Amino acid sequence: MYLFGDPAVWLPLAFAALLGVSILIYVVLDGFDLGVGVLFPFAEKDEKDRMIASIGPFWDANETWLVLAIGILLVAFPTAHGTILTALYLPVAVMLVGLILRGVSFEFRVKAPARHKASWDRAFYIGSMMTSLSQGYMLGMYIMGLEVTAFTLAFSAVTAVFLTVAYSFIGATWLILKTEGALQRKAVTWSKGGIWGVVLGLGAISVASPLVSPRIFDKWFSMPEFFLLLPLPLMSGALIVLLWLALRRLPTSDDSFAWFPFAATIVLFVLGFFGMAYSFYPFIVPDQITIYEAASAPESLFIILIGTIFVLPMILGYTALAYTVFRGKATALSYD
Repeated sequence: MYLFGDPAVWLPLAFAALLGVSILIYVVLDGFDLGVGVLFPFAEKDEKDRMIASIGPFWDANETWLVLAIGILLVAFPTAHGTILTALYLPVAVMLVGLILRGVSFEFRVKAPARHKASWDRAFYIGSMMTSLSQGYMLGMYIMGLEVTAFTLAFSAVTAVFLTVAYSFIGATWLILKTEGALQRKAVTWSKGGIWGVVLGLGAISVASPLVSPRIFDKWFSMPEFFLLLPLPLMSGALIVLLWLALRRLPTSDDSFAWFPFAATIVLFVLGFFGMAYSFYPFIVPDQITIYEAASAPESLFIILIGTIFVLPMILGYTALAYTVFRGKATALSYD
């Protein structure tokens, strides 16, 4: 336990890193299948089947990362867990209802009588919207320090919309990668519209975070930190330009570079995550509770870490296996 120094220092930091990585992976992986659900009303009947087929092997495993993140928050940072979930009780409840509705709709839309299929399609879209909007609202409230004022509520509502658009964007880029023909062309069109929501969302968060917290402002705009961190926004801007140029040239006749929008969006999400992680560290509840204050006892964290060492590779392993086995274009949906 003392191999890496004081366990009261390195163990909370290790679990904060695990928590952050779990949230990041969830946002990327479940983000694209939520985005596919958000795009459902814009597709034709047969296209919806292909969209479901593109996420069918992955969506359930993607949500594992949300369970892992909440589990880490509960056992490693119980004080923060209580504070955050108490402040966000209602949107968390809405998110859970949305996730349940998505899961039920996903299965029933295929197995239910044909006359009920449209109703389950609507339920799948509603569940996707509920989940996306609630997560965006929670993100906005977290950035605002979990304080409830007219301004924070308005900002959280805007963040809810922008995150939903961001999910629809990464969902559209996933469809560019996994589909072909008319649906792929539609996905390119959807991506061209969604990229502006991503730009506005990143811009809103980037501007709001330092404005609501003098501590974050100092972390970004002090010298020499400003120049050391400058590559983050520059790289993000360059990626957005490259994405726009790529979308203007897609789809190609030989399907080359269909992978690029999805890969570039993942990198964009990662850059945004690292920017937020830097802004809020060492606080797990913004400007209220640090990871060291919220952490469980070092002895408890060490035991949990031993279990995590065995569990995490298994989650990574079956996730990698699923994406390897079901690589390539989505085929016709079948439950036979």
